[in-house]
Amino acid sequence: MENWDEIKTAYQVARMGTVSGAADVLGVHHATVIRHIDALEGRLGVKLFQRHARGYTATEAGQDLLQVAQATDDQFSQLAGRIKGRGNEVSGDLVITSLISLAPRMVPLLSDFQAHYPDVVVRYLTGERLFRLEYGEAHVAIRAGTAPEQPDNVVQPFHHQHMGLYATRGYLAANGTPKTIDDFAGHRFVGHDSDSSRAPFNRWLRAKIPAASLTFRSTDTHALEVAVQAGAGIGFMSVMEARQNPDLVEVFERQDDWSAPLWLVTHVDLHRTTKVQAFLSFLKEKSKDWDV
Repeated sequence: MENWDEIKTAYQVARMGTVSGAADVLGVHHATVIRHIDALEGRLGVKLFQRHARGYTATEAGQDLLQVAQATDDQFSQLAGRIKGRGNEVSGDLVITSLISLAPRMVPLLSDFQAHYPDVVVRYLTGERLFRLEYGEAHVAIRAGTAPEQPDNVVQPFHHQHMGLYATRGYLAANGTPKTIDDFAGHRFVGHDSDSSRAPFNRWLRAKIPAASLTFRSTDTHALEVAVQAGAGIGFMSVMEARQNPDLVEVFERQDDWSAPLWLVTHVDLHRTTKVQAFLSFLKEKSKDWDV
């Protein structure tokens, strides 16, 4: 049918038996009910009701319509119940997005969460672009830098991401260890390929070294970390990740402006759902001792 409102109106007229009764249920004027019935009968080319002093009685065609409308109304009621109930369950897709550098901490945590809630399907998204919470691209985002200001987002402080400049022992044995910024000119560096990177440590590096010294570049932060560990040059790594590799040496005094605050971001429409609240509580508890 082209107009579900007219079918709903006919259903209520058949159920209540009067125009006024249907108007009360639907919350509309009785003239609207009459207009809907007349329009629907005109479109179908049959009479759906017999009009009489006591009200409206469905014809055979009206009874057929009533059965279809009843079934459809029941299905909508069941669907509403399922959707409402699902909001109280920790199940279905859970979409989390973060910096890829947090993956060593996030993946075990997400696996642990899934062990507690086996009906959850985890989708962990990493990458350069910001996934749009307002478009339903993620339930929870962990973002770095200045506090997100998108409207309708709930933003909570999380941790700080600490970054350091590292190189392998082999690279330093072959090339020496820079003592000051002036020594950077004689070294090879690993860095982001885009000068528009929002990360404060990337901006610092481009401001301090000659462009010719940035000899290994990529837009993939994981590839950059692998390049540093492979001896391609000096580059930034998260302190958390670098500590796992005994071959890496921190080559320069860490600067406060290299680190960035991390934020937990959710959309206001999903923030209070049981699934999101369960994950946020789990994440905050399990990450208390993080040093990122």
